[in-house]
Amino acid sequence: MTRFIQFLNDERDYKKEYENYHSKKEQKKNRAKRNNARRRLERDGRVCKNDGKDVDHKDGNPQHNGDGNLRVRNKSNNRADHW
Repeated sequence: MTRFIQFLNDERDYKKEYENYHSKKEQKKNRAKRNNARRRLERDGRVCKNDGKDVDHKDGNPQHNGDGNLRVRNKSNNRADHW
């Protein structure tokens, strides 16, 4: 029981963890590639702002923005599959 109480007393700094994760070079590169894919599909007219659509990478690799790897999905379906 004391271990459980210790667990409750330990507080994590979620803000710091979030900042550390998103400041990693890999995450910055992935985010930039995902944004590039989104802008590319916006130029093609396949998606537009506030349409409830996400750009999805079929192979799950955000670094691969080839024509055959990108698809448009509903936000709810896309985010449910990846988590």
